[in-house]
Amino acid sequence: MERWPELPFAAWKVSCATLQLWTQIVGKTRLALTPWLNHSWHVALNVTARGLATPLISAESCDLQIEFDFVDHALVIRMSDGRVRTIVLEPMTVADFHAAFARSLDELGIRIRIGGTPNETIEAIPFAQDVTHRAYDKEFVDRFWRALLRSHDVLSFFRTGFLGKASPVHFFWGSFDLAVTRFSGRRAPLHPGGIPHLSDAVTREAYSHEVSSAGFWPGGGPIDFAAYYSYAYPTPAGFALAQVRPAEAFFSKELGEFVLPYDVVRSAPSPERTLLDFLESTYAAAADLGEWNRAELECAPGAIGRPRAVE
Repeated sequence: MERWPELPFAAWKVSCATLQLWTQIVGKTRLALTPWLNHSWHVALNVTARGLATPLISAESCDLQIEFDFVDHALVIRMSDGRVRTIVLEPMTVADFHAAFARSLDELGIRIRIGGTPNETIEAIPFAQDVTHRAYDKEFVDRFWRALLRSHDVLSFFRTGFLGKASPVHFFWGSFDLAVTRFSGRRAPLHPGGIPHLSDAVTREAYSHEVSSAGFWPGGGPIDFAAYYSYAYPTPAGFALAQVRPAEAFFSKELGEFVLPYDVVRSAPSPERTLLDFLESTYAAAADLGEWNRAELECAPGAIGRPRAVE
């Protein structure tokens, strides 16, 4: 298995679009059963040794977890009483996946209503009516998952160097990206909202406090290639002109964030060091220009088996 596989977006974008919609159906199940956690952290999926999974979900009759298994290419619903339901992941319409998933939940006694339309997509066909998106390319889904594994590793190490409030490294099914977010501790101006098919109330709660956020996504919209990103909210003056590393990173005016192509990372002599350079330099630009109290918020990166020294 190639640790940093090729992931040309054009080769699997139709499969990527289908997979995103499938993950939204599963993610909305957790949304329907879980109390709200700040910044929508309760709805995110976790990267696992086999794919992407919900955290534990507690229902009235039983606890459950739902996993996209990209090794055996199956969606697996596991109940705490030992019952299991499996849906084979193969080319099928979103409508068919939605129906099969709803039927499996019903058989398990999980009777809920989820939002019937996608979030954060320009084209929002109701799940039950979507016969357009139907592709599933196992090879490229596998590559995507392996890119997530490596990205998760580096983002997790990057997270260890911050003492302040920081998100887990988690996968958002709305925007379809793996992300980690650092917080200055100060309130932020009210976000203007306007994200397609997403409530402004959700957006404003997510950006209630100042952030520097970074992550990985497979491509789409103005960026037709897999890439890493880094942005700040609110965007401090001069952020777009900041000098960041490596030299191939650039600021996208359309997206309002720094972008580093995934191919630059995977082809570097040390992909991990190249990605860390990007994460560290873009965060430093956000924190310095935003006048964060870096001395109180940061620490040395974590080491295995060694507690952080406190004097």
